[in-house]
Amino acid sequence: MRKQLASTPLFWRVFWGNAAVLVLVVVLLVFGPLQASAPLTLTESIGLVAGVALALAISLVLMRPAFRPFDELADHMRRHDPLAPSERVDVEGGPKVAALAHAFNEMLDRLESEQRQSTRRALMVQEGERQRVARELHDEVGQTLTGVMLQVEGLAARIPDELREDLDELRETARSGAEDVRRIVRSLRPEALEDLGLPSALAALATAFHDQTGVPVERRLEAGLPLSEEQELVFYRVAQEAITNVARHACALRVEIELRLGEAGVVLMVRDDGIGLTRPTNGPSHGIRGMRERAMLIGAQLTIDRPPHGGTEVRLVLPPDATPR
Repeated sequence: MRKQLASTPLFWRVFWGNAAVLVLVVVLLVFGPLQASAPLTLTESIGLVAGVALALAISLVLMRPAFRPFDELADHMRRHDPLAPSERVDVEGGPKVAALAHAFNEMLDRLESEQRQSTRRALMVQEGERQRVARELHDEVGQTLTGVMLQVEGLAARIPDELREDLDELRETARSGAEDVRRIVRSLRPEALEDLGLPSALAALATAFHDQTGVPVERRLEAGLPLSEEQELVFYRVAQEAITNVARHACALRVEIELRLGEAGVVLMVRDDGIGLTRPTNGPSHGIRGMRERAMLIGAQLTIDRPPHGGTEVRLVLPPDATPR
């Protein structure tokens, strides 16, 4: 009976509900003991008020189930996260509710496709700009600093002893500047990713992090994973952002990086034992939003949690159906 009622179109459910209330009122007036006179007596007033209350209660009982699926659908719409593309509305109800939910899901499919295309274009432009800046830093600033170091070496044999300390300081400044340029170039254009693949690029990232912060990094990196170039780039950028956040905010004493192929798909995990999350993951952080946008681009699931033992865990999972065939 409930299944048949749920499959009845909303129009007819409202119609028959109102009809039942009206029929009940007529039956009470015709066959009931109530009679109305002018002016109304106290008994007649109480009877009419009770009849109206009964009619409203019956209407509420009959109408509420008819409109509950719409409330559930509206709640799903309000809670929908545009950066979680796998979420879809699944509401049980009549044909009208099902049609509305299906239309909403189709709209999400179109929006997701358009968002992926626009995000892909924006990120590709961003990667192209990164490579251009990296080349200019390497070819212009890097070469200039290298020339300065060569000039300093040439002056070392001819400079007076009282200026040698200043010359050594100048040499160290130029060397430090050249090293900073090389570090920035490596972060802008991961040559290890292009030449050696994702595991080697993550290993180089971990080594650079350890050299910069002194924090030990435990690595478990599996090679030969079924990833396209675009997917490898997304995995690398997510790991890079996670490592950068650890260096800036976590105050961690230990970091883990894991890349493996599991039952859920290709999994990247970056975990630290630092101070943990200080803001919601869906907040205004541009770094976290950038990671979520990149994950959405390849159809992966990104979660940022605080493990029971503390710290922060960033996990990126690419389902098997999203890996290239």
